[in-house]
Amino acid sequence: MVLNWELTIRLVVAAILGGLVGWERERAQRPAGLRTYMLVAVGSGLFTVLSVTGFGPDADPGRLAANIAVGIGFLGAGTIFREGEVIRGLTTAAGLWTVAAIGMAAGLGQYLLATISTVIVLVILAGVRLLETHKNSR
Repeated sequence: MVLNWELTIRLVVAAILGGLVGWERERAQRPAGLRTYMLVAVGSGLFTVLSVTGFGPDADPGRLAANIAVGIGFLGAGTIFREGEVIRGLTTAAGLWTVAAIGMAAGLGQYLLATISTVIVLVILAGVRLLETHKNSR
């Protein structure tokens, strides 16, 4: 069995980018952190690599991609809960769903798209939190 280094690099990139988002979530002391986000990114990257390379020329890789989005939606839904009038976990669910897409982009070898998406996610998570903190401190 020959190891394809390009496919390996795709999964490593997915792990790193998912880890960056997970690290930010862990710093914010959220329940889903570094390992969870890395696993979601690598898992979706692996499914994407398999859908493109593993099922032959007649396979439709879009079918597996669509199922990743649905499956991650169910995973994310498990992170949402209600405490009285407050709903918690929506950002975690959205983050997991987005990191799955980043993993898919990395799995396709779309490194620039995956990296730019990660930066956008980090700006949203960390930057908007700073704005919210500033607004609430007034």
